[in-house]
Amino acid sequence: MTSYRRATSAVLVLGFAQAACAAVTVDLAPLRPAVGRGDDVQVRVTLTNTSSVAQHVLRWRTPQGGVEAPLFEVRRDGAPVRYLGIQVKRAPPTAADYLRLAPNASVTQTVELSALYEMNVTGAYTVRYHSPAAPQGPAAMQAVAGELTSAPVSIWVEGRLPRGSKSAPAAATAASPGLAFSKCSNAQQEQLAAAVDAGRAMAADSHAYLATRQPYGARYLTWFGAQDGQRGAQDGQRSAQVGASFTAIKDAFETRPLRIDCGCNAPYYAYVYPAQPYTVYVCKAFWGAPLTGTDSRGGTLVHELSHFDVVAGTDDHVYGQSGAAELARTAPARAVDNADSYEYFGENTPPLQ
Repeated sequence: MTSYRRATSAVLVLGFAQAACAAVTVDLAPLRPAVGRGDDVQVRVTLTNTSSVAQHVLRWRTPQGGVEAPLFEVRRDGAPVRYLGIQVKRAPPTAADYLRLAPNASVTQTVELSALYEMNVTGAYTVRYHSPAAPQGPAAMQAVAGELTSAPVSIWVEGRLPRGSKSAPAAATAASPGLAFSKCSNAQQEQLAAAVDAGRAMAADSHAYLATRQPYGARYLTWFGAQDGQRGAQDGQRSAQVGASFTAIKDAFETRPLRIDCGCNAPYYAYVYPAQPYTVYVCKAFWGAPLTGTDSRGGTLVHELSHFDVVAGTDDHVYGQSGAAELARTAPARAVDNADSYEYFGENTPPLQ
């Protein structure tokens, strides 16, 4: 905490930096010169046309509409920090690809950096905006801005990982062994670590229930149907399948290289590619879900891990508690292959014995 305070006072001097590039200047300012663990790292970028004629800037050389190139040079304790965002192959630009800046006009955009660069390690960071000059635009256009660059600003970051850690995205922590992130901000990484812990606990509890409780009670009956011996030999096969599936889900949480991608903006909870373990893509509904309980973040991870072919190879026959309960009652052979059934068994809300 002492280093946090010392860094805060030191970087206030560099709270706002400006550098000129031809007729367009780039002003770079951190929203906060020091951020704590789990806080986003945000900077404000302002491009200003200081000339008396309109200037044209390629949109993808600006953060307007999102960052799709390494527009910033980031260093931690003097060493370069890796860019984690996308890089795109594009067609040659047309007039529609340029942002027009009228004389003395400005555009400003706030950018969250920790989802784009390795910033989950504690340290003193310097950030500079730098976009090299682009090819000349269409002949009918007025001036096209050249290199866009700012002076560096300083930000102290208290990261999830201690100062000096290497290979930050793939580093393991005691709370989340084998957990890595893509396109996830520092704040999202903190929430995801908690969600993985919750999902791991659900898988362990489910595994223990299936391994030690005989006969199975209402919890099993509600989500997977009649227990062994009530409907013949197939019941034993189904319960064995559920037990093996939860053993594999538990193993995936505890020993596999789980990777979570936060780049999805679709309205659903999450998705995976079953043949590509162990990457989970979390989407908008995930962030509005509770940590535990029905349709929770932890339960969502149980659901998604069950989809991987090397784990349980489940399908999505039905969604929702009522649908899953009806499936267990009327088609238990499908219930033991249904991802939501594993999620609701793991969440166990309301609790059943």
